[in-house]
Amino acid sequence: MPTHPSSSIQQAREALAARLREIRLDSGQSAREVAAACGWHESKCSRVQSGKQALTDSDIKAWCAACGADEQTAAELITASRQLDSAYVEWQRMQRGGLKRLQEAVLPLWERTEAFLIYEPGVVPGFFQTHGYACALLDRIAEFFSIPGGSEEAAIARVERQRLLYSGVHRFAVVIEEAVLRTRIGGPDIMAGQLGHLLDVMALPSVSFGIIPFSADRAMWPVEGFWLLDNEQVVIETVSAKITIEQAGELDLYRRTFAELSSIAVHGAAARALVTAAITAL
Repeated sequence: MPTHPSSSIQQAREALAARLREIRLDSGQSAREVAAACGWHESKCSRVQSGKQALTDSDIKAWCAACGADEQTAAELITASRQLDSAYVEWQRMQRGGLKRLQEAVLPLWERTEAFLIYEPGVVPGFFQTHGYACALLDRIAEFFSIPGGSEEAAIARVERQRLLYSGVHRFAVVIEEAVLRTRIGGPDIMAGQLGHLLDVMALPSVSFGIIPFSADRAMWPVEGFWLLDNEQVVIETVSAKITIEQAGELDLYRRTFAELSSIAVHGAAARALVTAAITAL
């Protein structure tokens, strides 16, 4: 099985493999003995312990039974394995229904979420995009991934989510890099409209908006964009996949990361000054 394209998911997979190896060592059995008890070739046992073997529920049950581990341990490991399987969803599979469906699919999750912590290093977060900006971005995504049509409808669906900003139920803490303001999506007119819209939404009571200036002394380096939802899950979008993380240790790591990034961001008048300067530069 190839190395996972997400380092976070790969590390979790390797941690699961290490736990299985610990269970074997605690049992006092060799890898050959466990493989024989499970009815496997010894090479499969080696792959399991290195995190290179895709695991089924029955594989984990067989391993735990061979090593004398209790049923609760097996159940916990199966749950962890299933979370890994569902955490990584290839974009191509999600995009088969078109860009509009992809936008609509996440709406129930957004509606359930009350507290959003959002960090974006490269683009304006979807909740704050204008129709022109969203359409230009989604049109390029459709072209890049060869997704037929639908960018106009998808942009409308994305912008429609902004009603959540005004519901009084949801809270948004956002940090972006200043590079977001200077990266032109759709040309100068579209960018001018987008930046002007940012000035409007930054004033909403439901929104805390921070910008990390180019000139900031970096106490925290730029990382991948992520959304932390109600302190229960992190959603990351890479070029190839959408990744969902729910492990407690990793959630804490992203909370700390957001706090560090927020601490070096400017807010209020200083943030608005950066947006205004970006508009002037157009």
